[in-house]
Order: sequence, then C-alpha cells, then structure tokens
Amino acid sequence: MVLIEDGFASVEAIEGPDGTEVDLLDTIVAVYPGGALLKVFVDASALEFAEEAVRSVVGELLERSELLADWQIERCEVELHPELAQESLAAADGPDAPPDNLADRKARHTESPTPEDESEGYDAEAQAEVVRGQMLARADQLRSFPPVMFGVLDDEEDEDDEEGASEFATSPEGAKLAAGALVYATDILVDELFQDVQTLTEEDTTAAECDGPLWHFEDLPERYALQYDARFARRFLVTVIAMTTRFTDGSFQQLSCVAEELALKLLLTETHVALETFGLLDDGVSAALDSFADNVYEDMDHE
Repeated sequence: MVLIEDGFASVEAIEGPDGTEVDLLDTIVAVYPGGALLKVFVDASALEFAEEAVRSVVGELLERSELLADWQIERCEVELHPELAQESLAAADGPDAPPDNLADRKARHTESPTPEDESEGYDAEAQAEVVRGQMLARADQLRSFPPVMFGVLDDEEDEDDEEGASEFATSPEGAKLAAGALVYATDILVDELFQDVQTLTEEDTTAAECDGPLWHFEDLPERYALQYDARFARRFLVTVIAMTTRFTDGSFQQLSCVAEELALKLLLTETHVALETFGLLDDGVSAALDSFADNVYEDMDHE
C-alpha cells in the first residue's frame, strides 16, 4: 500500500492521448490479500482520456517497483465525478430530469422500474433475464461455499430423507442464483463504499455529522456514528474487500471479527435489494440466502 501511495504522491499530472494533460487530484488505495483496489481522481477533458491516462500511470508505477513488477491491471473503469455529474444534471430540465438533491437521487436509484418506465420502452422482463444471467455466471466464483450452505441437501441427506423433509430444502437453481447474486452485489457494495469514503474524506467529518448522502455508513450501529470518519471508512472498506476475497478464493472459514459481521449484513442487504430490483427474489432464493446467513453466522458462534 505504501509503495502505491508513494508512487502516486510523486505524480502531479499525466500525459494523456495526443499530448493532452490529465491532472491527478487524489487517490484512494485499498489493499487486500489478492491485490489492491485503486480509486484515482483526475481532471480530464474526456472520460476516455482519463481512463487511458490512469491505466498508463498505474502500469508505469508497477513496472518501477520490483515488489510490484508481477502485478497486473485486471480491470480499469472510469466514472464521471459526482460533483460534475450534479452540475450536468442540474442544468437539465423537463419532467424526466433527476432530482437536484443527491439524497433524493440515491432513493430514486434504488427504486424498481415503474409502469411508466415500461410504457416508454423499458423491458423489465428482458432486463431481469440479463441480470439473472449475469448473476448465474458469477455463481461459481463463490468458491468457499458449496450448495449445502444455501440449504441444498447433499446426496447422503437426500437418501436418508424418508419423511419428505426435502420439500423444505432449497433447490440447486435457487442456491446458484443466490450465490451469484452475492458476488454481483459485492461489486456494487465495494463501489458504493468507495463513494462513502470519498464523501467523508472531502467533508472531513463523520457519518453522524456528514451533510452529503452516504450509501452505507448511516446503516452501521448509530451509537458509534461519531467514530465513522474517513479513516474508519477506509479500514472498513479493506475489511469488506478482504472478507469477500476469501469468499471467492476458497479460503473462507469463518467471520473473524465484528466488522466482518457488519460487512456481511450490508452485503446481504445489498443482495436482497439487487434481486428485488429486478424481480428475482422469489421464495426459493430468499430461503437460500437465509440458509447461507444462518450457516455463516452459526459457524462464527461455535468458535
């Protein structure tokens, strides 16, 4: 983490395509056992210039360090800065313009599509199938948890079941969708936590005193809200990344601390929201997620 932060500290500007200059404003580095996540804030004239410039400078920083020489850039994405996005949205008008207030836009973002949306060309069923396919494709990435963790009976239980208990078990299809939804929601959760870190850093305050909208730190135990500052937010983000990495690399054994208990609670909430948004949270998938939560928390209680 120090190597990456020191590397960025030595850079003030990046040369973009065709000699354009891209100013480096700030960076957030979150290191976990399998690598690191970087959030790089730059001032560029176009999104594609920002992406190419950041990818270039990160690649150069890795090459400079012998300890990081074998690291690779697995994914590079670019987003418009929230303040610039707000200015752009504020300039829009008409009945379909998003609300000026960030908190209102957050609430609107989490709402399911309305009938009006569908009448204007939004195909909810088609979109649900797309998302369902994306979730199912991610299911195998959750390597630490076999189907039995989601309530699916194993072969021995199925053979010994003579009283019809299997009718209360989770189906393999429901378990697979639940597993994929957890991985799908992980990406959303990590990105939103990054935004919370940015908000708390820019305002130099705590969750209790923050004027800007927060995705998740307002949902942590309220009595400690004065302690949820930018430093805490960064550490919590690293905890989430480390925990979910163990979920996907097959090394997870149990929740290791209270912070991971809270992180799992946020992840489960995010998973339910993602499934509900696209109408994919049926009774079977809900039961699979409940079984998963019960098993993970139970394993911690028994240690």
